[in-house]
Amino acid sequence: HVQLVVSGGGLVQYGGSLRLSCAASGSIFDISGMGWYRQAPGKERELVAGISTGGNTNYANAVKGRFTISMDNAKNTVYLQRNSLKPEDTAVYYCNAGVVAFSRLEYGYWGQGTQVTVSS
Repeated sequence: HVQLVVSGGGLVQYGGSLRLSCAASGSIFDISGMGWYRQAPGKERELVAGISTGGNTNYANAVKGRFTISMDNAKNTVYLQRNSLKPEDTAVYYCNAGVVAFSRLEYGYWGQGTQVTVSS
């Protein structure tokens, strides 16, 4: 069993900054990568940023230059530093991880969502 625990959401003013963290724990042999998704009201869940354990990153165009994803491989923890926040960044943010079990099979896991609200 694998658990992803997310922290760091909340209310922030326009132009402010906020950091999310997501820690994976449990029966983990390895992690192939982790990422952040978000879902705004009435919209589909979308990828915000992803990172592999090798350090390769990718970002949604809407957040490039403002958000930074990083990963502490030793702690199985991924972070999302978000600067210059805009009201359109308001959404529920979810963490996702590709976890390789001791069986060497890979599974995808989701953390609980955390609400981020940017006030104008």
